[in-house]
Amino acid sequence: MCQQPTIPLINDKIVFYGAGSMAEAIVRGMIARSVISSENITLLNRSSSERLAELRSRYGVRGSNDPGQKAEILANANVIVLAMKPKDAAEALRGLAPLLSPGQLIVSVIAGLTIRTIQALLGTTQPVVRTMPNTSSTIGLGATGIAFSKEVDDSGRRLALNIFESVGITSVIEEERMEILTGISGSGPAYIYYMMEAMTAAGIRGGLSPEQSAELTVQSVLGAARMVQQTGEQPAALRKKVTSPNGATQAAIETLEKGDFFETVIAAVNSCAERSREMGAAVEKELL
Repeated sequence: MCQQPTIPLINDKIVFYGAGSMAEAIVRGMIARSVISSENITLLNRSSSERLAELRSRYGVRGSNDPGQKAEILANANVIVLAMKPKDAAEALRGLAPLLSPGQLIVSVIAGLTIRTIQALLGTTQPVVRTMPNTSSTIGLGATGIAFSKEVDDSGRRLALNIFESVGITSVIEEERMEILTGISGSGPAYIYYMMEAMTAAGIRGGLSPEQSAELTVQSVLGAARMVQQTGEQPAALRKKVTSPNGATQAAIETLEKGDFFETVIAAVNSCAERSREMGAAVEKELL
């Protein structure tokens, strides 16, 4: 029996304005999950023909850094994903402004760039989606915060969600919560990596080989995350199940408590959120 071809969820033309690692992660996710056909994706960058050739070969997408083609490509796109560096955003958005029509959806993955700033640089109340993906999006296990301007309609919301659900989970939030989300999921993988560094180092100091210690650490973190995900139990409940009174795990937890581990992690999340706020304000001041 012949298999029916997969019908893509998205039939719109999507242009990635920037061709870095996050743009590639999203493109890879959408194509791998048949969210969109590769011919409906175009990536733009300013200079690197080699990078565009690599992406065209790898994913079957279109790509261009030709200034003459760029205006036409952007004008004809249904969705424009802003994926350039923050320092390049002002010039790019001001150049984009005269090319836009009212229905085009702007999606930003640029850290610190608010909806208000994007609309101010465009000089129009274009429908804008602000997102904060994390690096785990590159393996399809991302966590992306999404905020919508009031101009984004239901179809635009669904379209944006389809894009980012192809690389992980999404969480729709009010834009003013974007910084605390950054502190949890945006930068969160780094906290876990840091703890993994310490666990691996402890194993090595205790006599395990670096390879053994690293493998055991990775599997422990992976297993713990899967337990929370698959059992639906709270982390606190699962922790109590493996912490026998006066046992070895209890001794470890007490040591963490002496270092105020719980409150230190909360403070770290809040520090990240505050710094994200400061960086966003600096970006806005510089661009406007």
